[in-house]
Amino acid sequence: MPPHPADTTAKPPGLRERKKIQTRQAIRSAAYRLFAEQGYDATPVDQIAAAADVSPSTVFRYFPTKEDIVLTDEYDVPMVEVLRKRPLDEQPLVSVKHVLHEMFQGLLHDPEGQAELVQRNELIRDVPALRARAQESMSATGRLLGGVIAERTGRPADDLQVRIFNAAVFSVLHETSLYWVENGRTEELLPLLDRTLGMLRKGLAFGAIET
Repeated sequence: MPPHPADTTAKPPGLRERKKIQTRQAIRSAAYRLFAEQGYDATPVDQIAAAADVSPSTVFRYFPTKEDIVLTDEYDVPMVEVLRKRPLDEQPLVSVKHVLHEMFQGLLHDPEGQAELVQRNELIRDVPALRARAQESMSATGRLLGGVIAERTGRPADDLQVRIFNAAVFSVLHETSLYWVENGRTEELLPLLDRTLGMLRKGLAFGAIET
């Protein structure tokens, strides 16, 4: 996920948390660089550790598996915070659309961040282990956001409609991101995502896809 926007009302992270974030990002950046140079399967964790100037045990402390280096990030909690700030009378799909816009804006205007997003989606597309784990990772994020949707709609967290809503939204996000990469990013991601979320709003009717 993209870097979350600055929140002037939130307490800034302490030194220890900042160091953790820096270490995670150093490991992730080293891994992506090596994956690009020699391929995912040909890159062992100890090589990633050496490139990030940490020990292999440190890598596993932050990322239990090599797949987690690609699939995990620090943005689930900020997404929840942004969603909770949306108006309570707003339709859930509209709220989620605003959350995605706010979360992706900074990333898509940052060449390095956008390059990492593209590489991540290419890895998910090309590496079977990542493709299998991606669904699990998105489901976990969906359950987290689903808890907020349930709160806002007065439903239990395991409500079937909440679960279907989450599954549909994250399937749209996943498939749209892959389509964006596979088609050479000829369209901007956010307008493309608006259009595909519009399919959900219109009940998945085929025809012209509107925002």
